[in-house]
Amino acid sequence: MKKIEAYIRHEAFEPIRTELLELGFPSLSIGEVKGSGRQKGVTERYRGAELTNYLRPKVKLECVVADRDARTIVDTILKHGRTGAVGDGKVFVVPVDEAYRVRTGESGEEILQAHPGAAAAA
Repeated sequence: MKKIEAYIRHEAFEPIRTELLELGFPSLSIGEVKGSGRQKGVTERYRGAELTNYLRPKVKLECVVADRDARTIVDTILKHGRTGAVGDGKVFVVPVDEAYRVRTGESGEEILQAHPGAAAAA
């Protein structure tokens, strides 16, 4: 199993989510985060003072998938997240040794599968 962790621009999230859903990957966790990287801070003027904000807002997207599906997820994120400008974000792929479903105690890759009828309920 692999955990894919991506830091992307806000405007890239919806196209990524839509395509992943169409490909059969509905399970994502997201959060709004701030961070700094190569892109410089944005300097703004507020009431006559110059303020530089070095922490830029991003969306953190996380999902755990079977090894065979990791490349598909990464390619989708890169396709919709790339503008060619500094600040597009980063994608990390990390091995996952174990995973458990809390409700049933099941473990392994079977916990990554959607429940029968889950797509119809969504």
